[in-house]
Amino acid sequence: MAATIFSSLLVLLQLICVIVVVAYLLTRSKLFIDVLDGHPAIKTQIILILVFGILSIYGTVSGVEMLGAIVNVRDLGPMVAGLIGGPVVGLGAGLIGAAYRGSLGGVTVVPCSLATILAGLFGGIIWLWFKRKFCGITVAVLFAILMEGLHMLLTLLIVRPFDQALTITSAVALPMILANAAGMFIFAFIIENLQNERRMQAERDTLLREMERKNTELAIAAEIQQSFLPDTISQIEGFEIAAKSVMAKEVGGDFFDVIPFEVIPLKKGTLGIMIADVSGKGIPAALFMALSRIVVRVNATWYMDRPAMAIRNANTIIAADSRAGMFVTLFYGILEVDSHTLTYVNAGHNPPIICHAEDELLTELTATGIAIGALSDAEYTKETAALNAGDIVVLYTDGITEAENAQQDMFGEERLHEVIRAFRKLPAQEIIAAILKSVQSFCGNYPQSDDITLMVIRVK
Repeated sequence: MAATIFSSLLVLLQLICVIVVVAYLLTRSKLFIDVLDGHPAIKTQIILILVFGILSIYGTVSGVEMLGAIVNVRDLGPMVAGLIGGPVVGLGAGLIGAAYRGSLGGVTVVPCSLATILAGLFGGIIWLWFKRKFCGITVAVLFAILMEGLHMLLTLLIVRPFDQALTITSAVALPMILANAAGMFIFAFIIENLQNERRMQAERDTLLREMERKNTELAIAAEIQQSFLPDTISQIEGFEIAAKSVMAKEVGGDFFDVIPFEVIPLKKGTLGIMIADVSGKGIPAALFMALSRIVVRVNATWYMDRPAMAIRNANTIIAADSRAGMFVTLFYGILEVDSHTLTYVNAGHNPPIICHAEDELLTELTATGIAIGALSDAEYTKETAALNAGDIVVLYTDGITEAENAQQDMFGEERLHEVIRAFRKLPAQEIIAAILKSVQSFCGNYPQSDDITLMVIRVK
């Protein structure tokens, strides 16, 4: 008896494999998208009815006869049809399967036909209960087991004599329950994977749209930020000036500025220069940069001949608005043609370097106050540096000296000094290019981690 049950189960499992292949191909078709959305079109419902009705017939034809009954997976087609398409689809597939089973006759024709119809109908009710969605693997398999149990119960209630009904159900109950449950598990697993794929695809699409939106916003922000930087560097007699910013991201916190006092006009033969580095990176730093640049520029224009007062007042305004604890290191200076001097305030910035043409000695313009935005009542003083023909002034942000290579070694001040000395006789723009090339060569393919800004002034 055990051998008979086992052999029957093997035949049914082979049958299930055929049904699963068909079901898999169906789930990968375009029409199944409507099914997963819970709103299958009439055309889709008709196709589902026919497909699963035919699978129900196939489940009967390929069944195994045992004690006058056919051990089969006929109910699997209508059950799945109901679980994915609703009561109409399940009932339609069940009626097709039941009609064929009815044409075969036999002692179990009534309970078997009735069970096939109920399998599709109950599957559709479950579909409605789960709000037009597939119920999941656990519920689907449990439904298949209970449905085949109901099938056996109907056989016991309807088939007479009872002894014959009992003999039949004893022989076929286990293989039919196991086979239908196994078939339902495989099909439910396919649908579950398909739903997960769709969910992941939807999440990917949403993420890509969000990334595209943010990239667009960053591009706009970068364009706006670039508009804050001078398109052309204003020049003044006796000096050659060049500057360049290379952002680590789309937007950043470094900036430079040139304030042409003689063009405004406020004072002939003077030019304001500025380089700064905002703490942090990205959009917050860019916004703080915009605020800082405007405030410093307005104050520099107002207090044109008093740079310390300009930076002190700018600091008071910026510190009042710096609620996120951000600050900006800044070097602000005034070039004067007549005296060939640079009067400056260094608010905690990397000391600019003067390379003297006469002896190639390097002088650093050290801090004369703390970073702007750190303390609202900070004091600043001015200093004056004399400049001679051939001297080079290099202003930079820490993105230069703190640039790292793959071994996480920093470019450092010594390498910067070497490059300045080596290329001191070149035009200002070419000195900038030489410094940037040296940094890039040092870092190799290691990604840039901080914004880089350079300004070079050559004294004629």
